[in-house]
Amino acid sequence: MIDLKQLRDDPAAFDRALKRRGLEASSSRLLEFDVKRRQVQTELQTLQARRNEASKEIGKLKREGGNADALMAEIAAIKDRVPALEAEDKALSEELERLLAIIPNLPAADVPDGKDEEANACIRTVGERRNFAFTPKEHFDVGEGLGLMDFEAASRLSGARFVILRGALARMERALAAFMLDIHTGEFGYTETAPPLLVRDHVPYGTGNLPKAAEDMFRTTDGFWLIPTAEVPLTNLAADRILDEKELPIRVTAFTPCFRSEAGAAGKDTRGMLRQHQFNKVELVSIAHPEKSEEEHERMTKAAETVLQRLGLPYRVMLLCTGDMGFAARKTYDLEVWLPGQGRYREISSCSNCGEFQARRMKARFKGQGDKQTRLVHTLNGSGLAVGRTLIAVLENYQQEDGSVAVPPALRPYLGGMETIRSNG
Repeated sequence: MIDLKQLRDDPAAFDRALKRRGLEASSSRLLEFDVKRRQVQTELQTLQARRNEASKEIGKLKREGGNADALMAEIAAIKDRVPALEAEDKALSEELERLLAIIPNLPAADVPDGKDEEANACIRTVGERRNFAFTPKEHFDVGEGLGLMDFEAASRLSGARFVILRGALARMERALAAFMLDIHTGEFGYTETAPPLLVRDHVPYGTGNLPKAAEDMFRTTDGFWLIPTAEVPLTNLAADRILDEKELPIRVTAFTPCFRSEAGAAGKDTRGMLRQHQFNKVELVSIAHPEKSEEEHERMTKAAETVLQRLGLPYRVMLLCTGDMGFAARKTYDLEVWLPGQGRYREISSCSNCGEFQARRMKARFKGQGDKQTRLVHTLNGSGLAVGRTLIAVLENYQQEDGSVAVPPALRPYLGGMETIRSNG
């Protein structure tokens, strides 16, 4: 959520930032509600102060034998007026909250302007693409050829955008998650966490998924939301807390299923595992000091890159433009892995610095030694990595001409020394 004080201080800058996001200026409407609300609150405070003052005057008059009828009539009038003002304050506050809740984070100064992914900036390209002596297949052809990837059976159970993995591929997915977690916990200091997969409204609201992205999420009949990413519960671990400055940064990671309705993905990636309603991901979340969040962003991105480097997968790092960033992000790096079957780079991780945007919604604060005031923390999140997409990348980059798949050397200890995955037929 954006900072109202910052909006009041410089509405023109706020509108310029929204324009960079491709949105119309809205400072005047927000300030109109803000001014009305503050006027109502000022009147309420004035009336309450006057009621207290008049009550004291009545007591004094009664002790002195004076007539307090006029003062009592004034207090009665105040009592009649206060409920209407309180109702107006509540209505204005709720409407202002609703308007603020649908405004995205404002982009950092170094984020490139642009409408869509065409304006993203390539920061670096890492790794050599393999030269194949044959035409490389897409992952679903490789997996189905092995007899270990079954979309038809999954469709009979659940419909489109689901898959069943069997045998060595199911084991490889599990191995990839363990491999990632070992890197993040052992080398980058993240604490492995197993969060709930079902959460109440205030949790996705805190991370900015509600109300804006409600259509992209699944909801149960009794009011729970299935998490679209472990970012949602992990980030909320700091909600409604005042942390000690010495606790920062807090770094947590989790391997969880993720659930997305893919409401806006009609016709996109309909074949294969790239875009599914249920998928597995290793998530990274950092709760950081405001003065350290940019440094933490680079560190988080490095953690995700390390997984790709150890697996020998070629990739590139993209700085997303203002029109391609997520709702809660102020700056995002996407890692895009090379998929030879598709002949293109595809996103496998997004690492975002959300600044204080989520922290303001969650009331996540910290306090330094000797400080009188609390400050909002900065929150960051990143995929470290999307496990299903990493499996896709391994299948496409390590496929062999006979249909088998070589196991990346770094992953072999997690697969009992297995060097090659062959057809089970």
